[in-house]
Amino acid sequence: MTEHPRPFIIGVAGGTGSGKTTVSGRIQEAVGPEHIAYLQHDSYYYDHSHLSPEERARCNYDHPDSLDTGLLIQHLHSLCRWQAVEVPQYDFARHARLAERQHRTPAPVILIEGILIFVERELRELMDMRIYVDTDADIRFIRRMQRDVSERGRTLESIVSQYLTTVRPMHLEFVEPSKRYADIIVPEGGNNRVAMEMIVSRVQAILARR
Repeated sequence: MTEHPRPFIIGVAGGTGSGKTTVSGRIQEAVGPEHIAYLQHDSYYYDHSHLSPEERARCNYDHPDSLDTGLLIQHLHSLCRWQAVEVPQYDFARHARLAERQHRTPAPVILIEGILIFVERELRELMDMRIYVDTDADIRFIRRMQRDVSERGRTLESIVSQYLTTVRPMHLEFVEPSKRYADIIVPEGGNNRVAMEMIVSRVQAILARR
């Protein structure tokens, strides 16, 4: 049986609304989604279905302890052994995990996205390329507000309250300092053509060698 080489692991971090998903999408489009196993840290939020709606709304979802990073690390090790994994699905409107899971098959490249993926040492040390998407705070807030209203059914009042109470403080405490672990810092996210061309060329060259 032919031995597969260890997948090349890319991490894409940055604050909420920074453009991480756009950068990840550009990489997948250019390299080919069939070559990439894509994981979002947001999928690994702990389930809060046992709490009342009021208690769920008060939880701090921007602290590293809100995410089951240990399970994500287990899944990465499985994908590196070329074993498929079942990724949790999270309902952000209810703050609860869904019963269904997403099947992820192994691929030569593993792409991980999330605001806190550089915070945990064990997780970031698995990565071969660490990208931090750096976007101004006002742009990030506007994007988050638009997303939470249209996709997650949140009110403007609740979005502002959460931003001031947990999102901004946790960004300053955890997300922004984690930028120092990045190999590449991308201002303007997926709109930075030069940076995206450099990243994609690097990944394509690695795939060609393998």
